[in-house]
Amino acid sequence: MENLNNRVILVTGGAQGLGKAICTTLAAAGATIVIGDIQENKAQEVTEAINRDNGQASFIRLDLGDENNVEQVINGIKNQFGKLDVLINNAGIDFTKSIMELSVSEWDSAMKVNLRGPFLTSKYTLPVMAEQGGGHIINIISTASLRAWSEASVYHASKWGLRGFTQALFTEARRYNVKVTGLIAGGMKTPFLLDRFPDIDQSKLQEPENVANKIRYILQDDTDTVVPEIMVLPLQETSWP
Repeated sequence: MENLNNRVILVTGGAQGLGKAICTTLAAAGATIVIGDIQENKAQEVTEAINRDNGQASFIRLDLGDENNVEQVINGIKNQFGKLDVLINNAGIDFTKSIMELSVSEWDSAMKVNLRGPFLTSKYTLPVMAEQGGGHIINIISTASLRAWSEASVYHASKWGLRGFTQALFTEARRYNVKVTGLIAGGMKTPFLLDRFPDIDQSKLQEPENVANKIRYILQDDTDTVVPEIMVLPLQETSWP
């Protein structure tokens, strides 16, 4: 096991919730963090907090719906740091509506962020990692890729799709010595749930830092072993098994 010194890591959706926990946890382990998000004010706050704690972080505006922007961000990181060691596709959105109420534009928006976004970031990151001889891509999935509940059709569809994409990416990336991991996260105490479901039983949820620490552990493994998929659940998770 090694620390993460000199590892350059891009975290999408790093401004809040699990993304914020990932950024602060990996920065504390020595990584250089690039926060990619459209929430500029929140992302700047996370960046400043990490740097105050003697970590290394920067913010870059990343719009996962804009292919040109994604390509520019990836190339910009390569040009600035000379490499990109880790990509963590964490950003995700949802619309809590029935199928009959869900608009086509809302469906398209969620698919654009949750599924098309990781495709674009991976598409432009993989050549960088192949050229440098290795890297690691981690896609944050969800128990929504294994189970289904009502008023979450587009979230389920996008996460089931992301799980399949992650497995396909694994088969292609390993030929370039690039590891790919799908992390299936159970419910967390983050704005993603708490803002939409204020009455949710928080005893059934886990701290996002617990999930972030599992990511740190995976990234600190410098052997030729890979964890293709891992599930991290609160002990009292109600959606599994």
